[in-house]
Amino acid sequence: MRRVTVEILRKRTKHNAQCRLKIMAPSTRMALTFSKENQTFNGLAYRFADLVLVPAERMLTRADISVSIQPKTFDALLLLVLHAGHLVSKTELMRLLWPHTHVKETNLTNVIVSLRKLLGRESIRTVSKHGYRFDLPILCEPGVDGVTYEFFLQARSIIQTRSLEDMPRARDLLSLCIAKSPNFAPGWAWLGRSCLFLDKFSESPSLNGDIAQASMERALILQPDLTDAHAFLTLYEADSGRASEAILRLAKQLAARPKQPDLYAGLVHALRFRGLLAESLRADKCARELDRSTHTSVAHTLFLMGDFAGCIEAYAGRTPYYLDAAAWAALGVLDRAASLLQRRVATLRLSSLLRALLESLLYAITGKAKKALKVMESAGQCCEPEILIYFARHFSYLKKEEEAIRALETAAGLGFVIAPEMLRNDPWLTSIRQSPRYQPLLDMAASNVQNTRKSMRGLQLL
Repeated sequence: MRRVTVEILRKRTKHNAQCRLKIMAPSTRMALTFSKENQTFNGLAYRFADLVLVPAERMLTRADISVSIQPKTFDALLLLVLHAGHLVSKTELMRLLWPHTHVKETNLTNVIVSLRKLLGRESIRTVSKHGYRFDLPILCEPGVDGVTYEFFLQARSIIQTRSLEDMPRARDLLSLCIAKSPNFAPGWAWLGRSCLFLDKFSESPSLNGDIAQASMERALILQPDLTDAHAFLTLYEADSGRASEAILRLAKQLAARPKQPDLYAGLVHALRFRGLLAESLRADKCARELDRSTHTSVAHTLFLMGDFAGCIEAYAGRTPYYLDAAAWAALGVLDRAASLLQRRVATLRLSSLLRALLESLLYAITGKAKKALKVMESAGQCCEPEILIYFARHFSYLKKEEEAIRALETAAGLGFVIAPEMLRNDPWLTSIRQSPRYQPLLDMAASNVQNTRKSMRGLQLL
């Protein structure tokens, strides 16, 4: 098997970054096996369950035998498959299925009933009052051969576990995927996500950050409404001090597609980076009203709001690192926090930055102040805004007011607007409130939040 890496061309336009692929030597890390099942209409069709959907031929087949399907039912199926895993609103379905005709909603209901009879009741989920979502796993897409698509599915599954140890493997699989199918937008988007994670948490400097940005931008050139790409690009922009740009971009997308929970999930993150915690919480509510299974970063928002119990509840269900332990510590349940941290430090593969974050909290709450301070000093010049916020809390807890203020100021300098309510109310920031630098920091945060709210008034986001 070949290993593929992505080189970033340094020639950039205002809205574009070009990528090229370079085939490298075989990698023994990717000794994977895949099904050799024959692929009917290989590279031209969507495959799911025991069916093959060929858009260009307007054909649906099962075991190479044509399946009878009405034209509107076929169109509805294609629309749902195109957005598999994501909500398609009733309004959008009716507009696209009957573009020049006013019809009753019962027409759409009848089409969905027909599809469920064909595919099974669990194939299409009703999102109450909003629309429908295609829930069958897509096993192949047009323009991507079956084996390559299996690379993509495996890489996506790895990324969703958020394992630092396995993330390079996901990146390599996706690099292979786009090498074989360079116009496959989801492949570019998820490559960007894997590189963004590695850029944030891996040990050694690399081009992962540049690759992440270029990959996500390439995905949006190929498919401008690709929800995953918009959500992943939001993470990059927020960490790069451009959360306001992300908010404007998501607002534009939501104006065109107002029923997309993953776009609201992106807003949860971007709004928090601008200090708008109440708005971030409302964005999470919008996402969950549309689809309860939507994952957002609302646990971090709840933490900054001081709702530590809510944070713990929202953080459950994903690979845990730091946040629930920090919330237990803030609630004063130090034994529980220490137990979680000790187990994770001992068993998880952690980057030096993540290890410093977990160990400094562990040492702080177990009375080892000197070790906690040494660990944070060894982390060097951290450029991750939210991690700096957490370090600031540790410093303040240890009565190191100057270091705490400096960490908060650095986070603000990186574009993170610290929520005024956190500065006023977080019990772990008590010691800094006597510092002469505290009030100017609070005033700046309040001013930035007010200015952002003013700039958002015409967006009608939430």
